[in-house]
Amino acid sequence: MTLKNKKKIKKIKTSKNKSNLTKLASITTDTLSNVYSKYKKNLERKKIKEIKLKKLEQKNEILKERKELKILKEKLQKENDKLNLKDIELKIKEESLKVENKRVIKKDEDLGLIDKDLRVKEKELKIKGEEQNRKELDLRIREEEQKNKELKEKRKKEKFLKEMREQEEQKKEIEDIKLKEWEEKFDQEQKLKLQEELLKEQKFKEKEFAKKEIYSNQDSEVSTSTLEDFKIDKTYQN
Repeated sequence: MTLKNKKKIKKIKTSKNKSNLTKLASITTDTLSNVYSKYKKNLERKKIKEIKLKKLEQKNEILKERKELKILKEKLQKENDKLNLKDIELKIKEESLKVENKRVIKKDEDLGLIDKDLRVKEKELKIKGEEQNRKELDLRIREEEQKNKELKEKRKKEKFLKEMREQEEQKKEIEDIKLKEWEEKFDQEQKLKLQEELLKEQKFKEKEFAKKEIYSNQDSEVSTSTLEDFKIDKTYQN
């Protein structure tokens, strides 16, 4: 029972006592037995009423306590649910941490394998690089040799072509000389032929002239013939 309810009940009792005393003081005709009997009945009613009131108060208090207990129970249930939820969350986090830990371990292992593979590949690449460097060096040497060979062949070819050109030039010069000599010889032969033709023509004219003179002068034929023979001999000598 709360303090407030107790004060209320006490106040009610005080007021009722005052009322009863007032009633008792106002009674003048009733006998003491009747008064006592009524008083006793009133007391009984009062007690019954107080008992009912007390029971009602107890009932209200019980209901209130039940309600408070229910609220507390619900609150505790909520807190318990929260705790259970937190436990579940913690378990989930623990599982997540375990999974994450396993993942990290697996990742570390994978990284270790990758690192190992990288070292192997780096070693292979280094070997391949050295081999490639050797190949490039051999290739440069072969290219240099090929270049020197081509240069040598080029020089040889240029020398051969130069010799061929010189031979051609010499041959052309010889041919030019021969051609010039032939032309000179040809010109000379043409001149001789021309002279011969002129001489023949001269002889023909002289013969024609002599024939004409024969008919005109029989006596002079011998001297003319002799003169012609003399001129012909002189021409051949020239």
